[in-house]
Amino acid sequence: MTESSLPPPGAPLKHYVSSAPFDAMSIEAMTAQQERVYQASQLQLMWWKFKRHKLALWSGIFLICLYSMILVCEFLAPYNLHTRNVDHIYEPPQRIRLFDHGQFVGPFVYGRQMTLDIENLRRVYRDNPSDVQPLRFFCRGDAYRFWGLIEGNLHLVCPAENGNLFLLGTDRLGRDVLSRIIYGARISLTIGLIGIAFSFVLGIVIGGLAGYKGGVFDLIVQRIIEVLQSIPSIPLWMALAAIMPVTWSPIFIYFGITLILGLLDWTGLARAVRSKLLALREEDYVLAAQLMGAKTSRIIGKHLIPGFMSHLIATATISVPGMILGETALSFLGLGLRPPITSWGILLTEARSVSTIAFYPWLLFPMIPVILVILAFNFLGDGLRDAADPYR
Repeated sequence: MTESSLPPPGAPLKHYVSSAPFDAMSIEAMTAQQERVYQASQLQLMWWKFKRHKLALWSGIFLICLYSMILVCEFLAPYNLHTRNVDHIYEPPQRIRLFDHGQFVGPFVYGRQMTLDIENLRRVYRDNPSDVQPLRFFCRGDAYRFWGLIEGNLHLVCPAENGNLFLLGTDRLGRDVLSRIIYGARISLTIGLIGIAFSFVLGIVIGGLAGYKGGVFDLIVQRIIEVLQSIPSIPLWMALAAIMPVTWSPIFIYFGITLILGLLDWTGLARAVRSKLLALREEDYVLAAQLMGAKTSRIIGKHLIPGFMSHLIATATISVPGMILGETALSFLGLGLRPPITSWGILLTEARSVSTIAFYPWLLFPMIPVILVILAFNFLGDGLRDAADPYR
């Protein structure tokens, strides 16, 4: 192919058809769709493949909504986190209605009448159809401090004046379960992100150096990983969480639990990174980078790590729900976060006994967002892995 037969710089390929003879191949006219794919960046190609995975796409949208919700949980929650309604202890969930005796009223709930069941020693609540309590939206309600800084009392939805709204029931202190789930999402969702960021730094750095350097350093790292992985996770979590001083403030406890989860989760990623680098370090482009004088950190970060980014993405999205489960388990056992901090694990401590679950099953509702978040992260990880895999 001669220089005169080449297309001018920037000319669309679909308008260029060479009339010069070729030895083995010729340039054919490209359709608009082919040219669009040919000129797309790597991120565009990943996005197009990711959109085909509908379950992963909707899981990503669901997680984005949840993480956006934790920014304004004070506004979304009907009640303040610590508001107690002593006259409504263990009240079951209320049902939102639109029609009262065939007439459209709008969103409302019926008031409740409470009686004591002496035989079973429990409170019994019954709807009072004569007490219609319309819901209020964008209303003034319980006072709060937005992110602990700004005073406010604006809520998305509030009960009627002199009414009550318990869509998911109340606990043993008369606190609204829905409001506490919304507040608990801020802790349970962020602890996974902070923990995975910490474990990824350790896993990529330690595993990358072990796979690229080899030798004695690799041998020591592998023995440390084997020792850590041979210890059962939950007893190790419990032992590390139990040594944290009781006098620590809730914020120190939060970062302590995050540090523990990150320290114990890096081993699997480090081993995966090591095995990948052991294979990739023999490639010609790595030798070329070494001959050009590139530093070890640049070779690992710029040339080797991007080669298996799809595996790292899948590992990250799978590790986040594992950390959420770890925090939930520790808090449920009483060794994790402590009040006044509220997380989904702390909320589940209300449902420890079988008798409590039998009488008040709505105390298990905090388990539902845990399950949904874990499934969403797994589906999202599958979609991102397939989209980032250059061989698919």
